[in-house]
Amino acid sequence: MKQFVNNVIDVAMAMGAQYADVRVINQRTEDIRVKNRVLEDISTGESLGWGVRVIVDGAWGFASSFRVEKDAIDGVVKQAVNIAQASARVRRKPVRLAPAEQVVDTFKSPCRVDPFSVGLDEKVNLLMAASEGMMVSEEIKVAEASLTFLQQDKTFANSEGSLIEQTFVESGGGLTCFAVGHGDMQRRTFPNTIWGDIATRGWEHIGDLRLVEEAPRIGEEAVKLLTAKPCPTGHTTIVIEPSQMALQVHESVGHPTELDRILRHEADFAGTSFVDVGMIGNYRYGSDIVNITADATVDGARGSFGYDDEGVPGQRVDLIKDGILVGVTSSRETAAEIGATSSGAARADRWNRVPIVRMTNINLEPGDSSLEEMIAGTSEGLYLISNKSWSIDDRRLNFLFGTELAYEIRDGKLGDMVKNATYTGMTPEFWANCDAIGNRDQWRVFGYPCGKGQPGQNGHVGHGVPPARFRNVQVGVMK
Repeated sequence: MKQFVNNVIDVAMAMGAQYADVRVINQRTEDIRVKNRVLEDISTGESLGWGVRVIVDGAWGFASSFRVEKDAIDGVVKQAVNIAQASARVRRKPVRLAPAEQVVDTFKSPCRVDPFSVGLDEKVNLLMAASEGMMVSEEIKVAEASLTFLQQDKTFANSEGSLIEQTFVESGGGLTCFAVGHGDMQRRTFPNTIWGDIATRGWEHIGDLRLVEEAPRIGEEAVKLLTAKPCPTGHTTIVIEPSQMALQVHESVGHPTELDRILRHEADFAGTSFVDVGMIGNYRYGSDIVNITADATVDGARGSFGYDDEGVPGQRVDLIKDGILVGVTSSRETAAEIGATSSGAARADRWNRVPIVRMTNINLEPGDSSLEEMIAGTSEGLYLISNKSWSIDDRRLNFLFGTELAYEIRDGKLGDMVKNATYTGMTPEFWANCDAIGNRDQWRVFGYPCGKGQPGQNGHVGHGVPPARFRNVQVGVMK
Protein backbone atom coordinates (compact mmCIF):
# COMPACT_ATOMS: atom_id res chain seq x y z
CA MET A 1 0.00 0.00 0.00
CA LYS A 2 2.87 2.39 0.70
CA GLN A 3 4.09 2.14 -2.87
CA PHE A 4 0.56 2.53 -4.20
CA VAL A 5 -0.23 5.73 -2.27
CA ASN A 6 3.14 7.23 -3.15
CA ASN A 7 2.41 6.56 -6.82
CA VAL A 8 -0.95 8.30 -6.51
CA ILE A 9 0.67 11.40 -5.01
CA ASP A 10 3.37 11.47 -7.72
CA VAL A 11 0.76 11.28 -10.49
CA ALA A 12 -1.42 13.99 -8.91
CA MET A 13 1.47 16.42 -8.61
CA ALA A 14 2.58 15.66 -12.16
CA MET A 15 -0.92 16.53 -13.36
CA GLY A 16 -0.71 20.00 -11.82
CA ALA A 17 -2.07 19.62 -8.29
CA GLN A 18 -0.85 22.14 -5.76
CA TYR A 19 -1.77 19.66 -3.00
CA ALA A 20 -2.89 16.03 -2.98
CA ASP A 21 -3.79 13.36 -0.44
CA VAL A 22 -4.95 9.77 -0.76
CA ARG A 23 -6.61 7.22 1.53
CA VAL A 24 -6.79 3.47 0.97
CA ILE A 25 -9.31 1.71 3.22
CA ASN A 26 -9.80 -2.02 3.66
CA GLN A 27 -12.84 -2.67 5.86
CA ARG A 28 -14.57 -5.74 7.29
CA THR A 29 -17.89 -5.79 9.18
CA GLU A 30 -20.11 -8.29 10.98
CA ASP A 31 -23.58 -7.72 12.43
CA ILE A 32 -25.68 -10.31 14.28
CA ARG A 33 -29.23 -9.92 15.60
CA VAL A 34 -31.47 -12.22 17.63
CA LYS A 35 -35.16 -11.42 18.10
CA ASN A 36 -37.41 -13.34 20.50
CA ARG A 37 -34.84 -16.16 20.76
CA VAL A 38 -34.72 -16.52 16.98
CA LEU A 39 -31.63 -15.74 14.91
CA GLU A 40 -32.90 -12.93 12.67
CA ASP A 41 -29.84 -11.77 10.81
CA ILE A 42 -26.16 -12.39 10.24
CA SER A 43 -24.59 -9.83 7.92
CA THR A 44 -20.95 -9.67 6.90
CA GLY A 45 -19.28 -7.27 4.52
CA GLU A 46 -15.91 -6.42 3.04
CA SER A 47 -14.89 -3.26 1.22
CA LEU A 48 -11.63 -2.15 -0.35
CA GLY A 49 -11.05 1.09 -2.21
CA TRP A 50 -9.26 4.41 -2.35
CA GLY A 51 -9.99 8.07 -2.77
CA VAL A 52 -7.79 10.98 -3.83
CA ARG A 53 -8.25 14.71 -3.14
CA VAL A 54 -6.43 17.40 -5.06
CA ILE A 55 -6.28 21.17 -5.01
CA VAL A 56 -5.94 22.63 -8.51
CA ASP A 57 -6.30 26.37 -9.23
CA GLY A 58 -7.44 26.89 -5.63
CA ALA A 59 -10.34 24.41 -5.76
CA TRP A 60 -10.94 20.87 -4.52
CA GLY A 61 -11.40 17.81 -6.69
CA PHE A 62 -12.10 14.29 -5.46
CA ALA A 63 -12.42 10.89 -7.13
CA SER A 64 -12.37 7.29 -5.92
CA SER A 65 -12.23 3.70 -7.10
CA PHE A 66 -12.54 0.14 -5.84
CA ARG A 67 -9.62 -0.80 -8.09
CA VAL A 68 -6.51 -0.60 -5.92
CA GLU A 69 -4.30 -1.21 -8.91
CA LYS A 70 -1.47 0.71 -10.55
CA ASP A 71 -3.22 0.90 -13.93
CA ALA A 72 -6.25 2.60 -12.32
CA ILE A 73 -4.28 5.52 -10.89
CA ASP A 74 -4.01 7.78 -13.93
CA GLY A 75 -7.72 7.71 -14.72
CA VAL A 76 -8.92 8.32 -11.17
CA VAL A 77 -6.44 11.12 -10.50
CA LYS A 78 -7.32 12.74 -13.83
CA GLN A 79 -10.99 12.71 -12.85
CA ALA A 80 -10.16 14.45 -9.56
CA VAL A 81 -8.07 17.06 -11.39
CA ASN A 82 -10.84 17.69 -13.92
CA ILE A 83 -13.37 18.19 -11.12
CA ALA A 84 -11.04 20.66 -9.39
CA GLN A 85 -10.51 22.62 -12.61
CA ALA A 86 -14.26 22.82 -13.20
CA SER A 87 -14.86 23.88 -9.58
CA ALA A 88 -12.18 26.56 -9.86
CA ARG A 89 -14.24 28.34 -12.51
CA VAL A 90 -17.02 29.07 -9.98
CA ARG A 91 -15.13 29.25 -6.68
CA ARG A 92 -15.55 32.34 -4.53
CA LYS A 93 -12.09 32.19 -2.97
CA PRO A 94 -9.14 29.81 -3.19
CA VAL A 95 -8.82 26.93 -0.76
CA ARG A 96 -6.24 27.48 1.95
CA LEU A 97 -5.02 24.81 4.37
CA ALA A 98 -3.79 25.49 7.88
CA PRO A 99 -0.23 24.26 8.37
CA ALA A 100 0.31 20.70 9.58
CA GLU A 101 3.38 18.69 10.54
CA GLN A 102 4.76 16.02 8.25
CA VAL A 103 4.00 12.66 9.89
CA VAL A 104 5.33 9.16 9.20
CA ASP A 105 3.76 6.81 11.73
CA THR A 106 1.53 3.83 12.50
CA PHE A 107 -1.38 3.52 14.94
CA LYS A 108 -3.45 0.61 16.25
CA SER A 109 -6.54 0.90 18.44
CA PRO A 110 -6.54 -1.17 21.65
CA CYS A 111 -7.77 -4.73 21.10
CA ARG A 112 -7.01 -7.63 23.45
CA VAL A 113 -9.24 -10.19 21.69
CA ASP A 114 -9.97 -9.95 17.96
CA PRO A 115 -13.78 -10.14 17.69
CA PHE A 116 -13.53 -11.78 14.28
CA SER A 117 -11.61 -14.68 15.88
CA VAL A 118 -14.52 -15.44 18.23
CA GLY A 119 -16.74 -18.25 16.98
CA LEU A 120 -20.19 -17.54 15.60
CA ASP A 121 -21.73 -20.05 18.01
CA GLU A 122 -20.42 -18.13 21.02
CA LYS A 123 -21.80 -14.86 19.70
CA VAL A 124 -25.22 -16.28 18.85
CA ASN A 125 -25.50 -18.12 22.18
CA LEU A 126 -24.80 -14.90 24.04
CA LEU A 127 -27.53 -13.09 22.10
CA MET A 128 -29.98 -15.95 22.60
CA ALA A 129 -29.43 -15.83 26.35
CA ALA A 130 -29.83 -12.03 26.42
CA SER A 131 -33.02 -12.17 24.36
CA GLU A 132 -34.48 -14.85 26.62
CA GLY A 133 -33.47 -12.90 29.70
CA MET A 134 -35.62 -9.93 28.67
CA MET A 135 -38.73 -12.09 28.22
CA VAL A 136 -39.77 -11.84 31.86
CA SER A 137 -43.53 -11.94 31.19
CA GLU A 138 -46.04 -12.35 28.41
CA GLU A 139 -46.24 -8.57 28.04
CA ILE A 140 -42.79 -8.58 26.43
CA LYS A 141 -43.60 -8.83 22.73
CA VAL A 142 -40.16 -8.01 21.29
CA ALA A 143 -36.82 -8.92 22.87
CA GLU A 144 -33.93 -8.12 20.57
CA ALA A 145 -30.19 -8.40 21.18
CA SER A 146 -27.48 -7.43 18.71
CA LEU A 147 -23.73 -7.34 18.19
CA THR A 148 -21.71 -5.31 15.69
CA PHE A 149 -18.02 -5.49 14.76
CA LEU A 150 -15.71 -3.60 12.42
CA GLN A 151 -12.07 -3.80 11.39
CA GLN A 152 -10.58 -1.05 9.26
CA ASP A 153 -7.06 -0.77 7.86
CA LYS A 154 -6.28 2.69 6.52
CA THR A 155 -3.23 4.03 4.68
CA PHE A 156 -2.90 7.79 4.18
CA ALA A 157 -0.34 9.87 2.30
CA ASN A 158 -0.15 13.48 1.16
CA SER A 159 2.06 15.66 -0.98
CA GLU A 160 3.61 17.22 2.14
CA GLY A 161 5.39 13.96 2.93
CA SER A 162 3.06 12.34 5.45
CA LEU A 163 2.58 8.57 5.35
CA ILE A 164 0.36 7.02 8.03
CA GLU A 165 -0.96 3.49 8.53
CA GLN A 166 -3.78 2.91 11.04
CA THR A 167 -5.78 -0.13 12.15
CA PHE A 168 -9.06 0.17 14.02
CA VAL A 169 -11.23 -2.51 15.61
CA GLU A 170 -14.71 -1.70 16.90
CA SER A 171 -17.02 -3.89 18.98
CA GLY A 172 -20.53 -3.10 20.15
CA GLY A 173 -23.77 -4.58 21.37
CA GLY A 174 -27.13 -3.70 22.83
CA LEU A 175 -30.59 -4.76 23.96
CA THR A 176 -34.07 -3.56 22.98
CA CYS A 177 -37.40 -4.80 24.25
CA PHE A 178 -41.03 -3.71 23.85
CA ALA A 179 -43.79 -4.38 26.36
CA VAL A 180 -47.47 -4.20 25.39
CA GLY A 181 -50.43 -4.11 27.75
CA HIS A 182 -52.94 -1.95 29.62
CA GLY A 183 -53.60 -0.07 26.38
CA ASP A 184 -49.99 1.02 26.09
CA MET A 185 -46.61 0.10 24.58
CA GLN A 186 -43.28 0.90 26.18
CA ARG A 187 -39.66 0.39 25.14
CA ARG A 188 -36.49 -0.17 27.12
CA THR A 189 -32.97 -0.31 25.73
CA PHE A 190 -29.52 -0.98 27.13
CA PRO A 191 -26.88 0.36 27.42
CA ASN A 192 -27.81 3.06 24.95
CA THR A 193 -30.73 3.71 22.63
CA ILE A 194 -28.79 4.00 19.35
CA TRP A 195 -27.00 0.77 18.34
CA GLY A 196 -26.24 -0.15 21.94
CA ASP A 197 -22.71 0.90 22.86
CA ILE A 198 -19.74 0.69 20.47
CA ALA A 199 -16.11 1.06 21.51
CA THR A 200 -12.81 1.04 19.64
CA ARG A 201 -11.90 -2.15 21.45
CA GLY A 202 -12.00 -5.91 20.91
CA TRP A 203 -14.29 -8.71 22.09
CA GLU A 204 -13.46 -7.78 25.69
CA HIS A 205 -15.84 -4.83 25.36
CA ILE A 206 -18.78 -7.21 24.88
CA GLY A 207 -17.99 -8.90 28.19
CA ASP A 208 -17.84 -5.54 29.93
CA LEU A 209 -21.34 -4.66 28.66
CA ARG A 210 -22.88 -7.56 30.64
CA LEU A 211 -25.78 -7.94 28.22
CA VAL A 212 -27.01 -11.25 29.60
CA GLU A 213 -26.82 -10.06 33.21
CA GLU A 214 -28.69 -6.80 32.52
CA ALA A 215 -31.40 -8.34 30.31
CA PRO A 216 -33.92 -9.30 33.06
CA ARG A 217 -33.83 -5.78 34.56
CA ILE A 218 -34.49 -4.21 31.17
CA GLY A 219 -37.48 -6.50 30.60
CA GLU A 220 -38.89 -5.85 34.05
CA GLU A 221 -38.61 -2.08 33.64
CA ALA A 222 -40.43 -2.23 30.29
CA VAL A 223 -43.32 -4.09 31.92
CA LYS A 224 -43.49 -1.72 34.90
CA LEU A 225 -43.62 1.28 32.55
CA LEU A 226 -47.00 0.08 31.23
CA THR A 227 -48.66 1.05 34.51
CA ALA A 228 -46.33 3.90 35.55
CA LYS A 229 -47.70 7.38 36.15
CA PRO A 230 -47.43 9.93 33.31
CA CYS A 231 -44.87 12.70 33.29
CA PRO A 232 -46.02 15.85 35.08
CA THR A 233 -45.98 19.25 33.35
CA GLY A 234 -44.18 22.31 34.63
CA HIS A 235 -40.76 23.71 35.49
CA THR A 236 -38.68 21.57 37.81
CA THR A 237 -35.21 20.22 38.57
CA ILE A 238 -33.95 17.32 36.49
CA VAL A 239 -31.08 14.92 37.06
CA ILE A 240 -29.92 13.25 33.82
CA GLU A 241 -28.19 9.86 33.86
CA PRO A 242 -25.14 9.30 31.61
CA SER A 243 -26.64 7.63 28.50
CA GLN A 244 -29.14 10.48 28.07
CA MET A 245 -26.48 13.01 29.03
CA ALA A 246 -24.37 11.69 26.13
CA LEU A 247 -27.06 12.58 23.59
CA GLN A 248 -27.62 15.97 25.24
CA VAL A 249 -23.91 16.76 24.82
CA HIS A 250 -23.89 15.39 21.27
CA GLU A 251 -26.76 17.52 19.99
CA SER A 252 -26.42 20.75 21.96
CA VAL A 253 -22.62 21.03 22.15
CA GLY A 254 -20.97 18.61 19.72
CA HIS A 255 -22.74 19.75 16.56
CA PRO A 256 -22.96 23.52 17.16
CA THR A 257 -19.20 23.67 17.84
CA GLU A 258 -18.23 22.01 14.53
CA LEU A 259 -16.51 24.80 12.61
CA ASP A 260 -17.94 23.89 9.19
CA ARG A 261 -21.43 24.44 10.61
CA ILE A 262 -20.35 27.72 12.21
CA LEU A 263 -18.94 28.91 8.86
CA ARG A 264 -22.15 27.79 7.09
CA HIS A 265 -20.31 25.22 4.98
CA GLU A 266 -22.55 22.44 6.31
CA ALA A 267 -26.33 22.73 6.27
CA ASP A 268 -27.45 19.11 5.82
CA PHE A 269 -28.97 16.97 8.57
CA ALA A 270 -30.08 19.97 10.65
CA GLY A 271 -26.89 21.85 9.90
CA THR A 272 -25.51 25.31 10.70
CA SER A 273 -25.20 26.59 14.26
CA PHE A 274 -26.32 29.39 16.54
CA VAL A 275 -22.62 29.93 17.29
CA ASP A 276 -20.60 32.38 15.21
CA VAL A 277 -16.84 32.90 15.06
CA GLY A 278 -16.99 36.09 17.10
CA MET A 279 -18.31 34.13 20.10
CA ILE A 280 -15.17 32.01 20.44
CA GLY A 281 -13.29 33.06 23.55
CA ASN A 282 -15.98 35.19 25.15
CA TYR A 283 -19.46 33.63 24.87
CA ARG A 284 -21.04 32.18 28.02
CA TYR A 285 -22.31 28.76 26.96
CA GLY A 286 -23.10 27.41 30.45
CA SER A 287 -22.57 27.78 34.16
CA ASP A 288 -19.11 28.08 35.70
CA ILE A 289 -18.89 24.34 36.43
CA VAL A 290 -19.43 23.28 32.80
CA ASN A 291 -16.23 22.06 31.11
CA ILE A 292 -16.51 20.22 27.79
CA THR A 293 -13.67 18.87 25.65
CA ALA A 294 -13.22 17.27 22.24
CA ASP A 295 -10.75 14.49 22.98
CA ALA A 296 -9.63 11.99 20.33
CA THR A 297 -7.11 10.46 22.74
CA VAL A 298 -9.52 8.69 25.14
CA ASP A 299 -8.39 5.07 25.28
CA GLY A 300 -10.87 2.75 23.57
CA ALA A 301 -13.51 5.39 22.83
CA ARG A 302 -15.30 5.26 19.46
CA GLY A 303 -14.24 8.81 18.56
CA SER A 304 -10.53 8.12 19.21
CA PHE A 305 -7.81 7.70 16.60
CA GLY A 306 -4.14 8.33 16.00
CA TYR A 307 -4.58 10.73 13.08
CA ASP A 308 -7.55 12.20 11.25
CA ASP A 309 -8.05 11.86 7.49
CA GLU A 310 -5.81 14.84 6.80
CA GLY A 311 -2.91 13.35 8.75
CA VAL A 312 -3.40 15.68 11.75
CA PRO A 313 -2.81 14.00 15.14
CA GLY A 314 -5.80 13.21 17.33
CA GLN A 315 -5.80 15.66 20.22
CA ARG A 316 -7.67 17.04 23.22
CA VAL A 317 -9.26 20.46 22.65
CA ASP A 318 -11.17 22.58 25.16
CA LEU A 319 -14.58 23.57 23.78
CA ILE A 320 -16.15 25.04 26.91
CA LYS A 321 -13.96 26.10 29.82
CA ASP A 322 -15.60 27.27 33.06
CA GLY A 323 -18.78 27.87 31.06
CA ILE A 324 -17.12 29.95 28.30
CA LEU A 325 -16.94 28.83 24.67
CA VAL A 326 -13.20 28.69 23.96
CA GLY A 327 -12.76 26.25 21.07
CA VAL A 328 -14.25 24.36 18.15
CA THR A 329 -13.62 21.19 16.15
CA SER A 330 -12.09 21.87 12.76
CA SER A 331 -10.31 20.66 9.62
CA ARG A 332 -7.27 22.24 7.99
CA GLU A 333 -9.46 24.18 5.56
CA THR A 334 -11.95 25.52 8.11
CA ALA A 335 -9.21 26.32 10.64
CA ALA A 336 -7.38 28.39 8.01
CA GLU A 337 -10.47 30.55 7.58
CA ILE A 338 -10.24 31.74 11.20
CA GLY A 339 -6.44 31.85 11.39
CA ALA A 340 -6.13 28.74 13.57
CA THR A 341 -4.61 25.27 13.31
CA SER A 342 -6.70 22.17 12.76
CA SER A 343 -8.12 20.39 15.80
CA GLY A 344 -7.68 17.10 13.94
CA ALA A 345 -11.37 16.48 13.25
CA ALA A 346 -11.55 15.92 9.48
CA ARG A 347 -12.83 12.40 8.83
CA ALA A 348 -14.61 10.38 6.16
CA ASP A 349 -16.58 7.23 6.90
CA ARG A 350 -15.35 5.27 3.85
CA TRP A 351 -12.98 5.41 0.91
CA ASN A 352 -15.46 7.02 -1.53
CA ARG A 353 -16.33 10.00 0.69
CA VAL A 354 -14.47 13.26 1.28
CA PRO A 355 -13.35 14.14 4.82
CA ILE A 356 -15.60 16.61 6.62
CA VAL A 357 -15.50 18.06 10.13
CA ARG A 358 -16.73 15.40 12.56
CA MET A 359 -16.84 15.62 16.31
CA THR A 360 -14.45 13.21 18.07
CA ASN A 361 -15.22 12.31 21.71
CA ILE A 362 -17.18 15.28 23.06
CA ASN A 363 -16.90 14.91 26.81
CA LEU A 364 -18.56 16.60 29.76
CA GLU A 365 -15.67 16.64 32.18
CA PRO A 366 -16.34 15.30 35.69
CA GLY A 367 -17.43 17.54 38.54
CA ASP A 368 -17.31 16.85 42.26
CA SER A 369 -20.81 15.51 43.02
CA SER A 370 -22.15 12.00 43.35
CA LEU A 371 -25.52 10.91 41.98
CA GLU A 372 -26.69 10.35 45.54
CA GLU A 373 -25.73 13.92 46.49
CA MET A 374 -27.52 15.36 43.46
CA ILE A 375 -30.72 13.52 44.30
CA ALA A 376 -30.42 14.29 48.03
CA GLY A 377 -30.06 18.00 47.18
CA THR A 378 -33.25 18.03 45.10
CA SER A 379 -36.52 18.67 46.92
CA GLU A 380 -38.68 18.04 43.83
CA GLY A 381 -37.81 16.91 40.33
CA LEU A 382 -37.24 14.04 37.91
CA TYR A 383 -34.42 11.56 37.37
CA LEU A 384 -34.30 10.91 33.60
CA ILE A 385 -32.91 7.69 32.08
CA SER A 386 -32.23 6.50 28.48
CA ASN A 387 -33.24 8.43 25.39
CA LYS A 388 -36.56 7.71 23.72
CA SER A 389 -36.86 10.62 21.27
CA TRP A 390 -35.05 13.78 20.28
CA SER A 391 -35.64 16.90 18.24
CA ILE A 392 -33.47 19.97 17.79
CA ASP A 393 -33.65 22.84 15.34
CA ASP A 394 -31.18 23.37 12.51
CA ARG A 395 -29.17 25.90 14.54
CA ARG A 396 -28.94 23.53 17.53
CA LEU A 397 -30.68 26.00 19.78
CA ASN A 398 -34.21 24.77 20.62
CA PHE A 399 -34.49 21.13 21.67
CA LEU A 400 -37.01 18.60 22.99
CA PHE A 401 -35.91 15.24 24.38
CA GLY A 402 -37.94 12.31 25.66
CA THR A 403 -36.65 9.49 27.87
CA GLU A 404 -37.72 5.88 28.20
CA LEU A 405 -37.75 5.93 31.96
CA ALA A 406 -37.89 8.45 34.79
CA TYR A 407 -38.40 8.55 38.53
CA GLU A 408 -39.91 11.26 40.66
CA ILE A 409 -37.61 12.94 43.15
CA ARG A 410 -39.34 13.91 46.38
CA ASP A 411 -37.56 15.41 49.38
CA GLY A 412 -34.19 14.18 48.25
CA LYS A 413 -35.25 10.61 47.48
CA LEU A 414 -36.28 8.66 44.40
CA GLY A 415 -40.01 8.05 44.21
CA ASP A 416 -42.47 6.54 41.76
CA MET A 417 -41.59 5.46 38.22
CA VAL A 418 -42.69 7.90 35.49
CA LYS A 419 -43.28 7.14 31.80
CA ASN A 420 -43.19 9.27 28.65
CA ALA A 421 -41.02 11.92 30.30
CA THR A 422 -39.96 14.86 28.15
CA TYR A 423 -37.94 18.01 28.72
CA THR A 424 -37.27 21.03 26.55
CA GLY A 425 -35.01 24.04 26.53
CA MET A 426 -32.77 26.54 24.78
CA THR A 427 -29.13 25.42 24.64
CA PRO A 428 -27.34 28.30 26.47
CA GLU A 429 -30.14 28.75 29.02
CA PHE A 430 -30.20 25.02 29.71
CA TRP A 431 -26.44 24.75 30.27
CA ALA A 432 -26.52 27.91 32.40
CA ASN A 433 -28.87 26.06 34.75
CA CYS A 434 -26.42 23.21 35.35
CA ASP A 435 -25.57 23.29 39.04
CA ALA A 436 -24.07 19.84 39.73
CA ILE A 437 -21.97 17.38 37.72
CA GLY A 438 -21.04 13.83 38.68
CA ASN A 439 -17.53 12.92 39.71
CA ARG A 440 -14.90 10.79 37.95
CA ASP A 441 -16.23 7.55 39.47
CA GLN A 442 -19.53 8.06 37.62
CA TRP A 443 -18.02 9.18 34.30
CA ARG A 444 -18.34 6.71 31.41
CA VAL A 445 -17.97 6.74 27.64
CA PHE A 446 -20.67 5.85 25.12
CA GLY A 447 -20.02 5.14 21.43
CA TYR A 448 -22.46 6.76 19.00
CA PRO A 449 -23.25 6.81 15.29
CA CYS A 450 -23.76 10.25 13.80
CA GLY A 451 -25.24 11.20 10.44
CA LYS A 452 -23.89 14.21 8.58
CA GLY A 453 -23.07 15.39 5.08
CA GLN A 454 -24.47 14.95 1.60
CA PRO A 455 -24.02 12.23 0.46
CA GLY A 456 -24.57 11.04 4.02
CA GLN A 457 -21.74 9.78 6.18
CA ASN A 458 -21.93 7.82 9.43
CA GLY A 459 -19.51 9.34 11.90
CA HIS A 460 -17.76 7.31 14.60
CA VAL A 461 -18.06 9.46 17.73
CA GLY A 462 -18.05 9.06 21.48
CA HIS A 463 -19.15 10.91 24.59
CA GLY A 464 -17.65 10.66 28.05
CA VAL A 465 -20.20 11.88 30.57
CA PRO A 466 -21.29 11.64 34.22
CA PRO A 467 -24.82 12.37 35.49
CA ALA A 468 -25.65 16.06 35.86
CA ARG A 469 -28.35 18.23 37.45
CA PHE A 470 -30.21 21.17 35.88
CA ARG A 471 -32.57 23.60 37.60
CA ASN A 472 -35.76 25.24 36.30
CA VAL A 473 -36.32 23.02 33.26
CA GLN A 474 -39.64 22.66 31.43
CA VAL A 475 -40.87 19.07 31.57
CA GLY A 476 -43.97 17.34 30.23
CA VAL A 477 -46.36 18.51 27.54
CA MET A 478 -46.68 22.29 27.62
CA LYS A 479 -50.28 23.54 27.78
